[in-house]
Amino acid sequence: MKVAVVGHVEWIEFGRVDRVPSAGDIAHATDFWEEAGGGGSVAAVQLARLAGSCTLYTALGDDGTGEWARRDLERLGVRVEAATRNAPTRRALTFVDADGERTITTLGERLQPSAADHLPWNELEHADAVYFSAGNVGALLEARRARILVATSREMDLLVEADIHLDAVVGSLRDPAEDYDPAALSRPPDVVVRTDGARGGWFETAEGRSGSYEAVPPPGPVVDTYGTGDCFAAGLTFALGTGMRLQQALELGARCGAWCVSGSGPYGRMLSAADL
Repeated sequence: MKVAVVGHVEWIEFGRVDRVPSAGDIAHATDFWEEAGGGGSVAAVQLARLAGSCTLYTALGDDGTGEWARRDLERLGVRVEAATRNAPTRRALTFVDADGERTITTLGERLQPSAADHLPWNELEHADAVYFSAGNVGALLEARRARILVATSREMDLLVEADIHLDAVVGSLRDPAEDYDPAALSRPPDVVVRTDGARGGWFETAEGRSGSYEAVPPPGPVVDTYGTGDCFAAGLTFALGTGMRLQQALELGARCGAWCVSGSGPYGRMLSAADL
């Protein structure tokens, strides 16, 4: 199975704290680490764990941070196809509190791929499924070459501008930046999925069918919620690409999210093909 992600990369510094500091406070991390993150990175690694490999179409800065991110993702099994920008690679600081909740502060502008970049876009014609998390309109049109295309509702304005058919749109009910406006798209996606963490989520199809799905209990204590939604989206993308029915695809997405929260960082405990 051939899968890909069109999206963004960030270099994340994580700190585990008892609680996120209030204004004027100082928090002392009991553990800290850094690795490649961002929606594109996390989804690509999750897809690689499920499908055996995944190509990430992205953009990186012409700095050491960009090179660190590339090497980290390649170590995790992702083939990185990246345009180089004359700009710093975006970084982020992430607090993970005692309940496993993450709080993120981004540093710098997001770098994203463009259709004008000299990337192997033609290979997407042979892709079974692609997840789109960031890029310009042209990059989204290139992603549509795939048999199945899933996109995040975080890019709602871009989806409206592109005016293409989408197999699925997925976003969080809890994040205002991922609100979905059903009246905005002239071509309704086959399915819209709204996640709601431990409460599961709901879906609505273009045919008017709607319903909910249950959250999957994690295989261990909740450790870190960073990347949970991206893992869900990747699992849903993989499942739709294999031809699973919608309810099965939602369950697989929920399993991916549940496994993610039980590990430290987004890659600490991801669902893999061996777990299926």
